[in-house]
Amino acid sequence: MTSVTPLSELRDKIDAIDKQILQLINQRACCAMEVAKTKIAQGENGTFYRPDRESLVLRRIKELNEGPLSDDTTVRFFRELMSACLALEKPLDVAFLGPEGTFTQQAAFKHFGHAVKTVPSATINEIFSSVESGNCQFGVVPVENSTEGVISHTLDRFLSSPLKICGEVEIRVHHNLMGNGESLADITEVFSHQQSLAQCRQWLDRHLPHAQRIAVNSNAEAARLVSTKIQAAAIAGQVAAELYGLNILEKNIEDESNNTTRFIIIGQQTSASTGNDKTSLVVSTGNQPGALHKILEPFARFGIGMVHIESRPSRQGLWDYVFFIDIEGHCEDEYVAQALELLKGNAHMLNILGSYPKAVL
Repeated sequence: MTSVTPLSELRDKIDAIDKQILQLINQRACCAMEVAKTKIAQGENGTFYRPDRESLVLRRIKELNEGPLSDDTTVRFFRELMSACLALEKPLDVAFLGPEGTFTQQAAFKHFGHAVKTVPSATINEIFSSVESGNCQFGVVPVENSTEGVISHTLDRFLSSPLKICGEVEIRVHHNLMGNGESLADITEVFSHQQSLAQCRQWLDRHLPHAQRIAVNSNAEAARLVSTKIQAAAIAGQVAAELYGLNILEKNIEDESNNTTRFIIIGQQTSASTGNDKTSLVVSTGNQPGALHKILEPFARFGIGMVHIESRPSRQGLWDYVFFIDIEGHCEDEYVAQALELLKGNAHMLNILGSYPKAVL
């Protein structure tokens, strides 16, 4: 018969391990504070956050993890630990699309951890302005949804902004219908961001065909507005329902089960190569025959994978377009640098929006 370790002995062992963990966590925090002192002594006075360094640490943690905790759980734990240590060095202000409870705020916490100060902004343009002015060190903006495609406001703002893309994060989006009532029969208005209304179009057509659909700046703003109404509902995440005291009437009403939104981190710093990066570009060739081929040929020649391409009006002339392109690799990688140099000769305008680590989670 297999012997069973007494519960009291197991609890004593856990208490001893917890003590060791606490000591090691505080040792790490002390090292982080020493790092800050060294950086200041070397003349650094900006943000101490380094997206490339954080990505390398988290990927190393995944490689070292032997379980039974999953890689995702382990990475989340270490991200929060790194976030708390960074706050001891110098806390970060991160602008997001507010109010409290939006998916953009969730993306900010997923990328930076919860030890940052998240600063709500009413619009994507306001997020860019907050970072450009230095009021916030970083901003988080949505750029692409797996169901509805790109967020055009974000792409268009890069045409006039000097900011760089420093990172990316993906959020699995679950949309919930919420309100003050208990029944769908009483709902005459549905509030949400225009992207969320589009992502739930089929469900709304089927279950609330007569309700007016009203687009607002964010899902959390929709929940806040609905919190004072009786015959209205909002489409938002569960966090928004909890913040604004609303009943969830229907869960997971998104039309696509794998509905995911990609967010990018914008800031004024560049990221070093990690060996697992993306580079985002905006390119203009003018209205000429073979323009798209001239853009793509350098990437094919050097064997560089293209992740995404999107055309947008340049706002410089009728039928003149720019191309937003995501490619594999860092702009300082040998083959990427050679391809970009060749592309520069084919383009009227080439702007590297940023090279940054791929999302770890």
